[in-house]
Amino acid sequence: MEPAAMEPAGLGTGIEGIQPAGTGTGTEGIQPAGMGTEAVEPAGLEPAGLGTGTEGIEQVEMGTEEIEPAGSGTEGTEPAGSGTEGREQAEMGTKGIEPAGPEPAGLGIAEMEPAGLEPAETEPAREAEEPPGSPALPAGAPQRGPPAAALPGEGALPGRERGRRGAAAQGSAGRAARGRARRGPGRRGGAESVRRAGVTVDSSKAKTSLEALKISLRQLRWKEFPFGRRLPCDIYWHGVSFHDSNIFSGQVNKFPGMMETVRKITLSRAMRTMQDLFPLEYNFYPRSWILPEELPLFMAEVRMMKDSNPSWKPTFIVKPDGGCQGDGIYLIKDPSDIRLTGSIQSRPAVVQEYICKPLLVDKLKFDIRLYVLLKSLEPLEIYIAKDGLSRFCTEPYQEPTLKNLHQVFMHLTNYSLNIHSGNFIHSDSANTGSKRTFSSILCRLSSRGADIKKLWSDIISLVIKTIIALTPELKVYYQSDIPAGKPGPTCFQILGFDILLMKDLKPMLLEVNANPSMRIEHEQELSPGVFENVPSPVDEKVKVAVIRDTLRLMDPQKKKKKDTQCQSSEEPPDAAAGAEAALPSLFLKQVFPKYARHFSYLRLVDRVAALFIRFLGVKGTTKLGPTGFRTFIRNCKLSNSNFSMAAVDILYIDITRRWNSMSIDHKESSNPGMCLQAFVEAFFCLAQKKYKALPLHKQVLSLLELCECRLAALHGKRLVWGCGLAEPRGAAGTAPGPGCAGPRQPHGPRVLSLQKPSPLRTLMCRDRAGS
Repeated sequence: MEPAAMEPAGLGTGIEGIQPAGTGTGTEGIQPAGMGTEAVEPAGLEPAGLGTGTEGIEQVEMGTEEIEPAGSGTEGTEPAGSGTEGREQAEMGTKGIEPAGPEPAGLGIAEMEPAGLEPAETEPAREAEEPPGSPALPAGAPQRGPPAAALPGEGALPGRERGRRGAAAQGSAGRAARGRARRGPGRRGGAESVRRAGVTVDSSKAKTSLEALKISLRQLRWKEFPFGRRLPCDIYWHGVSFHDSNIFSGQVNKFPGMMETVRKITLSRAMRTMQDLFPLEYNFYPRSWILPEELPLFMAEVRMMKDSNPSWKPTFIVKPDGGCQGDGIYLIKDPSDIRLTGSIQSRPAVVQEYICKPLLVDKLKFDIRLYVLLKSLEPLEIYIAKDGLSRFCTEPYQEPTLKNLHQVFMHLTNYSLNIHSGNFIHSDSANTGSKRTFSSILCRLSSRGADIKKLWSDIISLVIKTIIALTPELKVYYQSDIPAGKPGPTCFQILGFDILLMKDLKPMLLEVNANPSMRIEHEQELSPGVFENVPSPVDEKVKVAVIRDTLRLMDPQKKKKKDTQCQSSEEPPDAAAGAEAALPSLFLKQVFPKYARHFSYLRLVDRVAALFIRFLGVKGTTKLGPTGFRTFIRNCKLSNSNFSMAAVDILYIDITRRWNSMSIDHKESSNPGMCLQAFVEAFFCLAQKKYKALPLHKQVLSLLELCECRLAALHGKRLVWGCGLAEPRGAAGTAPGPGCAGPRQPHGPRVLSLQKPSPLRTLMCRDRAGS
């Protein structure tokens, strides 16, 4: 598996064609001579059926009005921090404010766009052409809806009434004109009086993504603060993690806990939980074992599978949990070959089945780096880039044998490894070299007759399902760092998905990177020990578009723009709209909540995490104490004669102790309490005890509905008691929540009587509530 920040390498300059792994050399030449990337039918391809049960996802008409361009507000305010807000601008005269137009020539905006993207200004009502096979949301529909409504009663006024209103309007206009004359020619009225405030971005911690960020900000005409700023900025762009500094407002491009959530072991555990619930929907992640705790289990399962199928000759790949750039990764044929030298306890790892039959291009193995924007956690919003990078190995691929297991340039696609190969090719072309655009690969696949729409559909499904598996853990970290009701920034993040295509075009998830490399240059050695940075056109084409359009989607002034669009249609158009029109259409396309109805049934663990967070008790913690767990059991009424509170305590102690011993973070292991994964396991145990005859996902769903119903009923009782209201007369009890079995309320009006709460009744309420 190729860690995220490294991009595989290597390919020959010849275009022999696409060849499945393990095939002979006689099948090269699939691509017709002289065929360029334009040979593929351009975008507009709606993903066909997102995975199991999602065939026929209907298209969502998405005009250009549905995604608000960055910085297109209609008010015009001076850039923040300039100190010129409201200052008279006599030199502007009556011509208005100079539009924030496109960057002057020389910025090379067109050169940074993905292949096939046309500037939006060529046909404003439609999306620009997308790269072949992109996650093609439909082209923008024309503006719909009635024209701007007239004021009430303005439809057919009598002549005299119109005359009076016209005179009043002229009088008002005359007074306004006289007022402007007294104020001077530079003063403007209404929304024109204030210039649009520029969006401010703190780039002091951008690190390796700085160059791509600078280009993006120049194209957007936003204000950059490369050394930070005393006043708050609208957006903070960090290179590593959320904890780069203390931020109490604005937006930051990292989620707290994301680095821990996508580590190899944490990702494998999250995917295994989802595979237990939905084995068919999550078969895109290789079978995995966690070392050292599951080493005996790994060896036993492999031995059993070999006994049942003697012809099975597997290969496994071992990846250190904290490794990056290919460090420490190696292949084995037998479980006994795992390297236990050193302290594996101090460096845990994941061992997975190695994918022996990948799709080959020019006889080389490659993977795909796809960029995904997690725009929001609540509500969940996901965007996928329309193009990505294909990163190649630098030696022709052969299926693993004992002789070639150690040839990393053949088996590992990591860029940081293959760049040291003598066969690595830096190319200015998008469809040649050791790093190419994903759209160029799709062109070649399309020339073979491959179903590109289905491939994109499967990739979109993979991305959505993976993020659904990761969000429960991420929400626990988020509430810990930014508790509800306390000041803090909102978060978004660009993730790097590493995907491998099998020879049957099935995508397999290798890993998710919280800090994908956004460098747009590479180092070239001029002489021993002397290096220079050389621009990489392929990287720049994809990465600048990803960063720029992430900023456009996160534009803090979008809401202000939407509000001002409700003003009179006679108001002059916003000057910033001219600058936005000069930019290409968005490179990122929304896939969630667009396809939410096809994946909502998978969010069971997300609902379990909501229960976990509800009973944490102390805000800002990530572990549930024994009192919180007992309160959860009592409030949901899960204990009975067969499952006493003593059994509850034993379950808590056993599961918590085991998970704390497996913790890879020593600081977390010393912190007593039940982590989210332990709570999920305990919840599954309770579901299996209560609903034995059902499959696991239905057991969990049934217990979830029961808990949520009882907690809703309890909340309703507390509201009634808090108001000092007695229960309805003649009722057998408080009306149960939806889906709960219980006595029905009689029809007719509810009669409530006021009662003065007493200390005894208060104690009884607390006892019944379990608090």
